[in-house]
Amino acid sequence: MGERVAAKPKKKSTKAKAKAKAKAKSKKTKKAKKTKKAKKKAKRYRYDATIVRTKHGIPHITAKDYGSLGFGSGYAAAQTTACTLADIVMTARGQRSRHLGPDAPYDDGVSVSGTNLQMDALVTDLRNRRVVQGLLADPKAGPGPAVRKMVTGYAAGVNKYLRKVGNGKRHPDRGCRGASYLKADVTSLDVWYGIYLANILASTGHFLKQIVGATPPSLTDPGLPDLATFGIVPPKLPSAEELREALGPRNAFGSNATAIGRKASSTGRGMLLGNPHFPWNGRYRFSQQHLTIPGRYDVAGASLIGSPVVNIGWNKDVAWSHTVSTAYRFAPYEYRTVGSPFTYLSANGVLKQLEKRVVKVVVKRKDGSLGTVTEDMYRTPQGYVIDDPTTLMGWTPLSFFAIRDANGEQLRTLDTFFDMGRATSVRDLIRRQDAGGGMPWVNTIAADRAGDVVYADHSVVPAVSNALADRCMTPIGRITHALAGLPGLDGTFADTSCKFGTDADAGRPGVLGPKNLPVAYRADWVMNANDSYWLPNPAQRLTGFARIIGCESCERTMRTRMVNQYVLDRLRVGKVTPASLRGTQHQNRVRAAEVMRAGGDLDKVCQAAKGGAYCTALARWDGRSDTTSRGYHIFEEFVTRIPDGLLTAGIWKVPFNAADPQHTPRDLDETNRDVIGAMAEAIAYLKQRGIAPDATWGSLQVAGDRGAPPIPLGGGDGDLAGNANALDSDGARTNLGRLRPVGFGSSHIQAIAFGAKGRVNARTILTYGQSEDPASPWSSDQTRLFGAKKWVTFPWTAKEIRRQKVSSLRVRR
Repeated sequence: MGERVAAKPKKKSTKAKAKAKAKAKSKKTKKAKKTKKAKKKAKRYRYDATIVRTKHGIPHITAKDYGSLGFGSGYAAAQTTACTLADIVMTARGQRSRHLGPDAPYDDGVSVSGTNLQMDALVTDLRNRRVVQGLLADPKAGPGPAVRKMVTGYAAGVNKYLRKVGNGKRHPDRGCRGASYLKADVTSLDVWYGIYLANILASTGHFLKQIVGATPPSLTDPGLPDLATFGIVPPKLPSAEELREALGPRNAFGSNATAIGRKASSTGRGMLLGNPHFPWNGRYRFSQQHLTIPGRYDVAGASLIGSPVVNIGWNKDVAWSHTVSTAYRFAPYEYRTVGSPFTYLSANGVLKQLEKRVVKVVVKRKDGSLGTVTEDMYRTPQGYVIDDPTTLMGWTPLSFFAIRDANGEQLRTLDTFFDMGRATSVRDLIRRQDAGGGMPWVNTIAADRAGDVVYADHSVVPAVSNALADRCMTPIGRITHALAGLPGLDGTFADTSCKFGTDADAGRPGVLGPKNLPVAYRADWVMNANDSYWLPNPAQRLTGFARIIGCESCERTMRTRMVNQYVLDRLRVGKVTPASLRGTQHQNRVRAAEVMRAGGDLDKVCQAAKGGAYCTALARWDGRSDTTSRGYHIFEEFVTRIPDGLLTAGIWKVPFNAADPQHTPRDLDETNRDVIGAMAEAIAYLKQRGIAPDATWGSLQVAGDRGAPPIPLGGGDGDLAGNANALDSDGARTNLGRLRPVGFGSSHIQAIAFGAKGRVNARTILTYGQSEDPASPWSSDQTRLFGAKKWVTFPWTAKEIRRQKVSSLRVRR
C-alpha cells in the first residue's frame, strides 16, 4: 500500500482572515476600553481611605497617599468630635459672635480666655492681615507638601461626614445637632488658622483681653497707679508666683513622662510612660488614631482635635510623649512715648507712630438680627500692644509694651509632628524635630527600641540670649526677669541691637537653634513633670542655657519628686519592667503627704488646728488618692490652702538645697501659723459642705466631662499634693455638686514597651473616651476602665487589628 499523504490544511479565506482579525481587534479594543474605564473610575476618586475601628472606637486609617490619609483622619474625627471640630472652625473664622453672641465667654480650657467678641476681633485682624496665608507662602516658616496634602484631605474628610449627616441636622450628638455653624464648608485654610491659634496659645493668645482691650492713657485713666516705665518702680510688686501665673498658661496645664532605657529596663529595650494633663472638654481634647500608608508611614497615638497628624505616640522603633515646657514663646518690648501715647522713640532718635488696627466683627444681637461692632487694636512691627498692669506691662503716659511672638512667626508644627512619626531612634527623632522647627510649647521625652532615651526642650523659643537680655532690659524688664525669668527689652532698639538673635543652626531667624537648647541622651532613664529642663534625671544637671527657657538650680514640685521617686524606689529592688512602669500610673501615691508625715508633723498640725474626728481620719489615711482612700480629701483641701503653695520657705525646717533637689525642702514646721491656719480652713470648709471625715475619695471625685456619669476616679492635685496622676476640676461641666468633678488632667495615657522581634507592647487609656457625645458607647467606656485602674490593649499589627475589629468603612471622594 502506498503511503497516505496527509491532507493539507485548508487555507482560510480572505474573508475568514478578516473576520478573525476583526474579532481579535474587537477583543483588544474591549479590553483596552475596560482597562481605560477602570483607570478612569479609579482616577475619579481624589481621596480613598479605609477606617477600621477597633474596641473603644479607636480608628485605624489606611490609605495609599497622604491626602487620602488626611481625608480618612478628618472623616473619623468628625464621626466622634464634630461638635468641637465645628467650634474650632467657627473660632478660626472669627465668627463666634455671629453665631453665639458677642458677650458669651470664650475659654479654650488652657490659656486663652475672654469674650466671643474679643476672640473674634483678634482672629479677624489676623485674617485681615493674611497672617496664615503669608506663612503658607513662606518656604522656611511654612509647611511642606505632605502635610499640606494631609490638611487639605482632612478638611475634605470632615465635609464628607457633615454632608452625610445633612450639614449637621442628622448628627447624632445633640450638643450641636442643627447648629448654624455646623456646615460642610470647612476649608484647609480654616484648619490652618485653627493650628495657628493653637501655636500662639501661650503667647499672643494668652494676652487676648490685654490686646483687644489695650487703651491709651487718658485724663480719667492715666495708668499712674500701675506705672511701669523707664526708671520708675511700681509702688507694689507682685510675688514671683503671682507674676509667673499671670504670664503663662494655667498651673493645671502640664504633663508627666518617664522614659526607661536599656540600663534600667528589664527587657534591655526602651519603655515609655506618658501622661499629658489636658482639658477633658473642648478643643484640647485628644482623639486616638492609627495612621498607615503601607510600606511608607505607620504611626499611632493621639492627636488634638483638628490635627490630622499624631501628636503623642509611637511607631515600630520610637515612642514619645510631651510635657509643657517652662520656656517663654514671646518677649515684651517696652517703648518710650514722646508727646503722644501713639508716638514712640526708635533708634537714632526717629519717632514712629503706632499702627492702629480697626476691626469690624459681625455679631448676633439679642433679637437674633446681625449687626457690626468695631474694635481697635494697636501694633508695632514687633507685635500687638498689650495693656496689662498685673504683669507690670501697662500702657502709661510714658511707655507701653508690645510682644513679639516667636510661635506667631511659624506654621511648621504639623510638619514637626508628622516627621517625628518616621523616626528610627531617639536621636533621629530629635533631629527630625529640629529640622521641622515647629515644636510649639512642649518638651519631648522618648525611648527607642535600642534602649536609648532622651529628654529635650527643643521647642520654639525666642533667640534672646542672656547677653542680649542683659544688654537690652529696661528697669521694668529687669524686674520681670528677676521674678519670673521673662526679660523685658528696650523697644527703642527692637529693630537693631535688641532684636531677636539669629542662631546659625536654627531653622529660621529669631529662634534659638538646637545647640542653644537643652537635651539629654541617656541609657538609663529621663523624666519631666513640667519643671524646667535643669534635672532630666537626678544624676544629671543641664546648665548654662538662656534664662528665657527656664530656671536652673531651682526647686522641684512635689509632682516632679513623685515621678522621680517611683523610678528610684523600683530600682532599689530590681530593674523596671513594663508592668511596673505602667503600674505607677495607678499607684496614686501622694508625695507631699509622704514628706509631711515624717516625724508625725502632719498629725501635729491637725491637732493644733483642733480637727477632732478629721484628725483621726487623716492619721488613718492610707497615704494614697485611690477611690477607696479615706482621708485624702482632708489632705488635699489642706495643702491647696497653704499661702503661696509649698514654695513658702517658712513652712519647712529644711529648706530647698540645689545639691539635693529630690529630698528638699522637707520637715514640715508643725508650729507655723500659716500651716495650722490652712488646716483649720480646710476642715471648716469640709464641715460646711457636710463631707464626713471618713468619706471615700471616689465618692467625692468623679468624672466631670460633658454628660459623664459620676464615675469614681483616683488621683488628685499634682504640683502641691504631689499626685503624678493629676486631676483637676477646672472646666468640669457635669456632676458639679460633687467636691471634685474632673474636667482637666490625665488624658491620653500611653505605656509603650518595645519587645523582641519587632513587637510593640502598647497599653493606653483615653480617660474621657474617644467620643465627645455622651450618648455614644465610646464616651465613658474608657473612663470606667480608668477609674478601675485598667488599660486598653492598643492593637498595632494587622493581626491585632483584625482581632479587635468592630467595624470597617471605606470612604472616598
